[in-house]
Amino acid sequence: MRPSACASASLPRARATTAAANRGPRLGAILDTLESFYGGQSAAAPADPYRFLIWWQCGYPPSEERCARGWHTLEGAVGVSPAELLAARVATLAGALGAGGIVPEVRAERVRSIARRVRAEFGGDLRGRLAQLPAAAAHRLLRTFPGIGAPGADRMLLFGGLAAVAAVPSNCPHVVTRIASGAVPTPYTAAYARARQALEALPATFEARRRAYLLLRIHGQQLCKARNPRCGDCPIAAHCAFAAKRTRRRRSRAAAC
Repeated sequence: MRPSACASASLPRARATTAAANRGPRLGAILDTLESFYGGQSAAAPADPYRFLIWWQCGYPPSEERCARGWHTLEGAVGVSPAELLAARVATLAGALGAGGIVPEVRAERVRSIARRVRAEFGGDLRGRLAQLPAAAAHRLLRTFPGIGAPGADRMLLFGGLAAVAAVPSNCPHVVTRIASGAVPTPYTAAYARARQALEALPATFEARRRAYLLLRIHGQQLCKARNPRCGDCPIAAHCAFAAKRTRRRRSRAAAC
């Protein structure tokens, strides 16, 4: 007997739901392997959204290492509260921020503008204001600060304890996409959206999604680089669609010879 049109229409949806349900445990097992390989990871950046905004301006080009150096110098020389930053001379701020990289004068002006806005609009308590908003509105607000796009806003919501969003490390959205499908969309926004969608399969808890963020970040830095990934050294190559495609191409070339 032929299924009804209604039943037929429900089949793709049911398959999609089943596939999504299966992706979570598989991704969880892959993260377990990465954790066994790299060890447990912890975040170096401040969790508080205001402090993260300042930290992010402490290095340029921004990286964990440069931001940490600039932050350490700024915190020791001036402090990082709105009052301390606004009381300091721009030249003093620039001198401290120079430890984190180039254009310290530009970054000095930015940290002052962030401090001024947080004090004037939010009474010095940006996190308190964000906590009053739905996640989407908090995300939009964070993106109005200098240098913050969707990845940065997601990261602040997740590590600031505001929303357990599926945040993806900004410099390696290719990692989870390679694992899942073997192909990475060319536009960055598409790659980030695809990676975020894949991570939605994980439990919507702070613990699970912070763990995923940190493990995918170190894997992208160490082995699964955007260019010249080291698949031969990868502990999850047997479960990675990208590594499987590479192996098939290599075998095809060898057979052709």
